[in-house]
Amino acid sequence: MQAEGKIHVNAAPEKIWAMISDVTRMGEWSPETHKAEWVEGATGPVEGARFKGSNKKGLMRWSTKVRVLAAEPGKEFSFVTMAGQKDQTRWSYKLEATADGGTDLTESCETFYTPAIGKILFPDKRRGPQIDAGIRTTLERLKAAAEGSA
Repeated sequence: MQAEGKIHVNAAPEKIWAMISDVTRMGEWSPETHKAEWVEGATGPVEGARFKGSNKKGLMRWSTKVRVLAAEPGKEFSFVTMAGQKDQTRWSYKLEATADGGTDLTESCETFYTPAIGKILFPDKRRGPQIDAGIRTTLERLKAAAEGSA
């Protein structure tokens, strides 16, 4: 499963990257992740750092261990959720400066592996539209916050 969304934000890429890469703020943007915290000695966004995301969808609650894949200020912040030792889903935020001083921000995800229980609880035909809606919501919230209207 793959999904992607894009939005133009009237803010510099560095400002938006600082917001996205501060995983402790993820609950402000995401409709599903309500909390995230650095773990295993990590204190910030660098490649290889790990964090734990706490998620909720309706009555469901779960947490994921996450590994940062890319942390290039002003350009990209990407991470992969883990299912045990397996890479489960890669989430990426790519930022492109625009001539007007703003940023084209793209959020994408790609699922590599879904545990059996996940296939039962979140079948692709239902999960796909949820992911699409979540990406739209996240991008709109980031835009509002970065532009100062949140």
